[in-house]
Amino acid sequence: MTVLFSFILSLIVTIALIPLLIAVAIRAGIYDQPDARKVHSKPIPRIGGVAMALGALVPVLIYSVANTFALAFLAGAVVIVVFGLLDDLFELDFKIKFAAQIAAALIVVLYGGIRITRLGSLLPDDMILMEGIGIFLAVVVIVGVTNALNLTDGLDGLAGGIALLMLLCIGYLAWMDDDLFIVLVSAALAGSIFGFLRYNTHPAVLFMGDTGSQLLGFSAVCLSLSLTQKNTAFSPVLPLLILGWPILDTATVMVKRMVEGRSPFAPDKGHFHHRLMALGLYQSEAVFVIYVFQSLLVASAYLLRFHSENLLLGGYLVFAGLVLWLFHKVESSGRLIPRFFLIEQVKKQLRRMREQGIFIRIAFQSLESFTFVLLIAFALAPAEIPRYFSLFAAAGCVVLAGVWFLGRRWIRWILNLFLYFFIPFLIYLNDVRMASWMNGVPENLYNLSFLIVAILSFLTLRLTRRKKGFKTTPMDYLLVFLALVLVALPGLREQFGLLGVKMILMFFAFEIIFGEVREQLGKPALFTFLAFAVVAARGI
Repeated sequence: MTVLFSFILSLIVTIALIPLLIAVAIRAGIYDQPDARKVHSKPIPRIGGVAMALGALVPVLIYSVANTFALAFLAGAVVIVVFGLLDDLFELDFKIKFAAQIAAALIVVLYGGIRITRLGSLLPDDMILMEGIGIFLAVVVIVGVTNALNLTDGLDGLAGGIALLMLLCIGYLAWMDDDLFIVLVSAALAGSIFGFLRYNTHPAVLFMGDTGSQLLGFSAVCLSLSLTQKNTAFSPVLPLLILGWPILDTATVMVKRMVEGRSPFAPDKGHFHHRLMALGLYQSEAVFVIYVFQSLLVASAYLLRFHSENLLLGGYLVFAGLVLWLFHKVESSGRLIPRFFLIEQVKKQLRRMREQGIFIRIAFQSLESFTFVLLIAFALAPAEIPRYFSLFAAAGCVVLAGVWFLGRRWIRWILNLFLYFFIPFLIYLNDVRMASWMNGVPENLYNLSFLIVAILSFLTLRLTRRKKGFKTTPMDYLLVFLALVLVALPGLREQFGLLGVKMILMFFAFEIIFGEVREQLGKPALFTFLAFAVVAARGI
C-alpha cells in the first residue's frame, strides 16, 4: 500500500499548500498576464508548480530508497524547480533557462547513469551505441521533452492531464518491472497533479507556471528513459509513444515556423490546442480531445511494450501522419467543426430541466445526506481503529471546533484537507479490517452504497442550476480513466482496484457537495465532526 499512500499524501500536501501559495502570489503579484497568444483574459497566479513540487517531494523522501539514480534525479529536479520558479518570478532570458535544463540533464546523465545506447532492432544486430553518443542523445532528449511539455501548457488542465496520463503509464510499467523508485515518484507526481487540477481545470484559478510544467516534462522523460534503457524486456522506443503528443506538437510548430522563415522558438498560436479552438471547439472540448489522443498513445505503449522497435516507430509515425492529415483536412475545408444537432438538443433539454429545478433539490439533498451518513458508517464498520488514527481524529475534532467558532473563513479549506486524508484511511480500514457483523447482507449493502453515491452524483451534476458550483470538466475524464485502469489492469486490480474506485467516488461526491452548498457548510462540518468523534471514541 506504499504506492497508494504516496499518491494520497502527495494529493493532500498539494491541496493544503495551494490556498496558502495563492495568497502569497496575490500579495507578491506573481501572475501570468494575458496577451495575444494566450486564451485567458485576466491575470492568474502562476505558483501552482511550487505546491506540486513540494507535494511530490514529501512522499518520495519518506518512502523511496536511496540509490545513485534516485539521488541524481532529485538533484536534477531541484535545479529544474529552482530555475523554473526564478523564471516565473523574473522571466529569465531563454539562454539561462536552457543552461539550467542542460545542467539538470547532465546531473541525471553523468551521475544517474541515464544513456540512450539501446535502440533495439532499429540498429543492425541490436547494436549498442557508444557511450559518448548515448550521453549526447540523452541530454538532447531530456532537454527537448522538458521544453515540449512546457510548450503544451496553453489551456486549463492541459499539461497536467497529459503528464498525468504519461506518469500513470510509466508507473505501471515500472510496477511490472519491480522498479520501486520510479513507481513511487510516478505515484507522488500523479497525486500532486490531481491536487493541482482541482484549481486548474477550466476556468482555472491557478497556473502551474514553468516550475510545474518543466518539472513534469523533466520527470516523465527521465523516468521513462531510466525504465526502458536498462536491461529490461521493454522496448527502448516506448518513451516515444508515452511522450508522443508533446513531441509531435512541438516538432510540428517548430518545423512550420522554420518553413515560414521564422525562428523555431518564436511564440505563436500554432500549437494543436490553439488550432482546435480555431476550428470551433470550446476550451474544455479541445482539452478533452487531446486527452483522448494521449490516452490512445499510452494505451498503445502498454499493449506494444514487448514488440519490435520497428513496429512501435512505424505505429507512431502512422499516428502522427493521421493527426496531421486530419488537421489539414479540416482546416483546408474552411469550415468549423460542426456542433452536432442531437448533442446540442440534449444540452438544451438539460439546461431547461436545471432552470425548472424539478428534481435537483431531491437529488442533491439525497446525495448530501446519504454521503455523510455513509461517512459515519465508515467509522463504525472496521473491526478496530488503530490508536494513532483515533488520536488524529480527536485532534481533528478539536481543530474543526476551533475553526468553526474562531475562524470560520478557513472551514472549507480545513474540511477539504481532513476529508482527503480521512476518507482513504477509513475505506482502507473497512477493506482490510471489516468487523464480523458486517459479513453477508451488511457488506453487500456497504458495497452497493458506492453505486448509489455514483448515481446521485451524476443526477446532481446533470440537474444543478448553479453557474459557479461544481461543473464537469476534462478532469472527470481523467478520473474515469484512472478508475477503469485500476479495475482493468492485472496487478493493480488485485492491489488497488475496487479500493481505488471507492476512494475516487467519495472524493467526487464531496467535490460536488462542496460545490453545491457554497458557503453553507454547517451540515458538512457537523457530520465530519461526528465521524471524527466516532473514530476517536472507538480507538482510544
